[in-house]
Amino acid sequence: MSRGVVLPRRGVEATRRFAVRCEDLGYDACWTGELWGRDAFVTLTAVADAVDRIDLGTAIVNIFSRSAATLAAAAATLTEVAPGGVRLGIGPSTPKAIEDLHGRDYDRPVRRLHETAVLIAAFTADEGRVDYDGETVSVADFPTLDADVPVYTAALGPAARRATGRVADGWLPHNVPFPELADAFETVAKTAREAGRDPDAITVAPYVPAAVADDPSEARAAIRGHLAYYVGSGEGYRRAVASAFPDEAERIAEAWGEGERDTAREAVTGEMVDALGVAGTPETALERFERVASLETVDHPIVVVPDGVDAETVDRTVEALAPGRRETPP
Repeated sequence: MSRGVVLPRRGVEATRRFAVRCEDLGYDACWTGELWGRDAFVTLTAVADAVDRIDLGTAIVNIFSRSAATLAAAAATLTEVAPGGVRLGIGPSTPKAIEDLHGRDYDRPVRRLHETAVLIAAFTADEGRVDYDGETVSVADFPTLDADVPVYTAALGPAARRATGRVADGWLPHNVPFPELADAFETVAKTAREAGRDPDAITVAPYVPAAVADDPSEARAAIRGHLAYYVGSGEGYRRAVASAFPDEAERIAEAWGEGERDTAREAVTGEMVDALGVAGTPETALERFERVASLETVDHPIVVVPDGVDAETVDRTVEALAPGRRETPP
């Protein structure tokens, strides 16, 4: 069972040190997100010469602010300096980020996700030239880049999961309740089989929001804040959570939308924390994380420490959940 971790938002040198620490702890991949203020590919390039073996990945970069060709070129260039593999996680993001930050229309996100994944695969193939006439993007007569770049899609709804089954190498579910993962993946698997693909070849790499503290209530509060932010900020996230918690998700989204952030956080129930995250003391959090990692559907769980917690909590969490932390079964 491989295991990844999302790099926290720190300066470049601090991020490099953190990645080295994660490698020393036995993690197999370091991933970085991207919203605003820090560039994912620049960050990973800075990390690349500090580590010796781990994979580097984006989790995630959006499909609107860069073209498929730009994404493919950036990932292909990163493979030249990364000591391990490069995994390219892409997703549609949210209307707020795409329209209000990037000034782009949030138009046909699922179709764009599908076509972007197809084009990146074509551009990073090992020979020939690329011609593609799609519904959201078309390209003509450009050479391939000959780079090994598996494409992971952050797909929540059924349509996006079907796109994953047709064209992606991996799936990055976020805010899909852990007990719902198998059923959600069946949509991916069914579509893959219909497309003549082997669903077992699609890596399932769920975000696992995680926090460790001596006081379990502090750890759980961190997860509540994380879940409230996502449920309140994106309709896709709200719908994913609503697959198991429809009433709670509605209350959280409503409170968040009205600016009642504390009310939104308080509306995240204990059952939601357990179904959507990992929180507790080092021992209890590790036990919970291993339950998620042992789910039959899961191939590569990714530790995601919520934004806003202090550096000590971040470091303690990745140490507590590191591979090999428990030498014998519980």
